[in-house]
Amino acid sequence: MNPSFVHRYEVDQSRPSVGSALRDAALRVLAPAVVLFGLIVGLGFLILGPLGNLPWEEDLSKSVAAGRTATMNSVTAVWSHVGNTEIVIGVCVVVVALVWWRTKQWWYAVVPAIAIAAQASVFVAATTLTDRKRPAVEHLDPAPPTSSYPSGHMGASTALYLTFALMAQRIERVWLRRLVTVVCAIVPLLVGYARLYRGMHHLVDILVGMVNGVVCALLAWNYLRRKAS
Repeated sequence: MNPSFVHRYEVDQSRPSVGSALRDAALRVLAPAVVLFGLIVGLGFLILGPLGNLPWEEDLSKSVAAGRTATMNSVTAVWSHVGNTEIVIGVCVVVVALVWWRTKQWWYAVVPAIAIAAQASVFVAATTLTDRKRPAVEHLDPAPPTSSYPSGHMGASTALYLTFALMAQRIERVWLRRLVTVVCAIVPLLVGYARLYRGMHHLVDILVGMVNGVVCALLAWNYLRRKAS
């Protein structure tokens, strides 16, 4: 990834007005997110229509469910819970508050909040329109009212922890920066595996959720116009 992109908030620390930040967010996050929504919904209709709901995914879900163990049931319950809405929002609020307090830069601190808000908007609209059924296996988690496609847990955790990983590049101690980055990269993968293991989503639902999270995190990181040097 381009270093100037990763460190854009360090290179240009000028304070924007609230109005200019909102205009930038509308142009650089909201508008592209509408395009992303269209692509995700289009793929969803393709899956449910010409692709016949990808029958091989049901076989995969049944194969994974057949290999469940009591230990992994307990472990994946924790991993899945990390992607719950209340956990994602709670962690986001705490980190935004801490970063705001430490840096005094509200326009930088709010990036994770923008990321999860963007992905949530795309997710809710897409899942409502596509209405894909969940895998035909025992569901180990309570099924939310949303449909299976795309995975909201995966999208939310990816958007949140990718922005944390980008923020972590400010950490001066190399070992700590690398550790935080690796942890932030692993967390969404654990969430995604847990959702597949626990029968809550098809594989493609999880992969598309990840794409939603990645794109929204990058859009959020780039939401504010900054000087390159």
